[in-house]
Amino acid sequence: MADDRLIAALDVPTRGEAEALVARLGDSVAYYKVGMELFYACGGDIVMWLKEQGKKVFLDLKLHDIPNTTAQGLCSLLRLRPDILNVHTAGGLRMMRAAADALHAAAEERGAACPKLIGVTVLTSMDTGDWAGLGHAGTIEDAVLRRARLAREAGLDGVVASPQETALIRRTCGADFLVVTPGIRPAGASRDDQRRVTTPAEAVRAGASHIVVGRAIYAAEDPRAAAEQVLREMEEI
Repeated sequence: MADDRLIAALDVPTRGEAEALVARLGDSVAYYKVGMELFYACGGDIVMWLKEQGKKVFLDLKLHDIPNTTAQGLCSLLRLRPDILNVHTAGGLRMMRAAADALHAAAEERGAACPKLIGVTVLTSMDTGDWAGLGHAGTIEDAVLRRARLAREAGLDGVVASPQETALIRRTCGADFLVVTPGIRPAGASRDDQRRVTTPAEAVRAGASHIVVGRAIYAAEDPRAAAEQVLREMEEI
């Protein structure tokens, strides 16, 4: 049985490529991330198709707008039955609280299961130079922890953060707080455009609830073998 802690990123441009990848991965992967590239190309149909295949879906659209717009945007996505939705914590406490409250209320009104709602802290593609270039005086780690605390206060179920901050978030926000970690690269793999990266085993050891793996699986010559390698590395704890 597939390990739900592994989320494979469907970062491909067409539905045909997504369906082919899911077929090749078979029962080795049960959880998929649908991000902007695929969602903007295919719309909600790809999410509903994945659900029909018995898969779980993290719909990674990083909503970030004024509180009401973000909240209503999330409610519009409920019909797709995603398992995880996200917003960007940079929108602030009021935005996150409005999003969580509206999503729970809409799910209850519709008699639907409420997706987990998590907040993106700081993108894993950013390094200290990028961060300073935006005018931030503090460290990335300080910002991630502060935003994780705000997300918890707002009623979110967890955050997206790099593996470097996972252990600190886990200690601060508790065992039930989701920590979803992108920037995962199997041992020996290229970093590509990620900066704050680590291996599957290190991420799980640090306390990650889920790890998100993209290129290392979908760009592999044998995606299923690559996914199974990640799963083996996750057990090396």
